[in-house]
Amino acid sequence: MPDSISPVIDPQRLPRHIAVIMDGNGRWAKARGKNRVFGHTEGVKAVKRITEACAKWGIEYLTLYTFSTENWGRPSLEVQALMELLVHSIRKEVDELSEKGVRLRTIGDMAALPKRCQEELTSGIIQTQHNHRLTLTLALSYGSRWELTEAMRSIARDIADGSIDPHAVSEALISSRLQTADMPDPELLIRTSGELRISNYLLWQIAYSELYFTDQYWPDFDENALLKAIAAYQQRSRRMGKIS
Repeated sequence: MPDSISPVIDPQRLPRHIAVIMDGNGRWAKARGKNRVFGHTEGVKAVKRITEACAKWGIEYLTLYTFSTENWGRPSLEVQALMELLVHSIRKEVDELSEKGVRLRTIGDMAALPKRCQEELTSGIIQTQHNHRLTLTLALSYGSRWELTEAMRSIARDIADGSIDPHAVSEALISSRLQTADMPDPELLIRTSGELRISNYLLWQIAYSELYFTDQYWPDFDENALLKAIAAYQQRSRRMGKIS
């Protein structure tokens, strides 16, 4: 780890929850004359590096935008390859996740995933459910508008059957109906590849997150890059609409 980075990290001011939009696998591969699936394969290696780095530095929650609701519109062969890669990666890494105290979770429309993916994910979640060092959440078939729509439907049903007074609907109630209800909101959102947008990711939860954008493609993202993002986060004043 470079000396130029580690001294500026204050271990007392680490974000509890880091969310990442892992972008640029395809462009990374294209720049090397490879196909997009090769880029996704290398992206899995970056997931492992960053998960290990977060566990090492004491980050409690890491949430990765793995496959969005919009990604279903990609070419069918690429989608199929991504699903196979997901199954293979979970099967390969779950024992190591357990050894390192990492708990696996998912958010998103799991019912939309192929059955094999659902089975591997369920197995991995059960195997790691008692780990507490780091919670690794994969956002799969996830879109924030979908999540918010589902939350609103849930609340609407309770209002319709009389179990909730409409005047009792609050920010806390809405948060409790989201798939991230048992996690703190991310303090830091990282997006790789130079794109400057949120792409329908955790829209409610990142209301007061610090946003960090880097030109690096996801397969090149490593511990040093993560520490640069954390250092930038620690240099900001988080006033939450108040004054310092």
